Amino acid sequence: MEADATLAAQWEAIAPHLPGVLPGGLRPGAGPAAVVLPRGMSTTDARRVLNAHLHLLHVDYGTLCLHAVALRCPSGGRSVLLLGGHGAGKTLVALALMDRGWQVLAGDVALLDVCGTVPAPRVLGGTTAFLARRVPTRHWFPGLVLPRSAGDRVDLGHMAGVRPAAAVTEPVAVAAVVDVDGDRSARQGVVGVLDTHTAATVWWRASGHLMDRLLDDSPVVLRQLEDAPAARRRQERVRALAGAVALHTVWGAPDAIAHRIEDRAGTTSPTLTTEVR
Repeated sequence: MEADATLAAQWEAIAPHLPGVLPGGLRPGAGPAAVVLPRGMSTTDARRVLNAHLHLLHVDYGTLCLHAVALRCPSGGRSVLLLGGHGAGKTLVALALMDRGWQVLAGDVALLDVCGTVPAPRVLGGTTAFLARRVPTRHWFPGLVLPRSAGDRVDLGHMAGVRPAAAVTEPVAVAAVVDVDGDRSARQGVVGVLDTHTAATVWWRASGHLMDRLLDDSPVVLRQLEDAPAARRRQERVRALAGAVALHTVWGAPDAIAHRIEDRAGTTSPTLTTEVR
């Protein structure tokens, strides 16, 4: 990429939000630039543009950049993916699983290898940023000392024992995929399995997250960077995932959802117990 000198000063703040990118990964060099950042671009806009281009590169190599938290089971070396929109409760469920010994592999965007993986897709790593909303985190985890920050959102990735790895040493097979819905009225945790079409829609939404960002100081529409061939490649991978991997939707309080996940995904069973809500 090509950018002005201020990017080097911004890199430490940008890198944790780029999936699979290490904080020390910025290297000056000569040659053609695949990405040109306008001079004076803000830190947040630079991150969004770089992530859009990373999305395209990963799709070319059979990897999806999913809006998801990924965690490794404390036994067996398998992982679980927590999907869901902003505020759905992915981080809260992840914290409940961490209390049970699970390790965070990706805090906000997970890299999922979907090419030639039998019988399951594999987590390759993701972002080291692990964002949480201060108010609900304090409500459910009053003993957790949160770092200071401006605003309601805090990055737990700087806390000892929490920070995810930007890339895992060995790919981690996915044991279960859960679409989280933090519904307090279903405290015991209610589990359902989505039909293939609905599951494909959820995968599609999660895998397009980095393209659906608005820039603060530029009229550029990131979604337009993904041309028709790239979109078709992503669609093919999404449909394959929906047909091969059960996508569970879980309602409930964070600890109740964590209990359901640990009870099934932590064993040899590849699916969660299903109940009708």
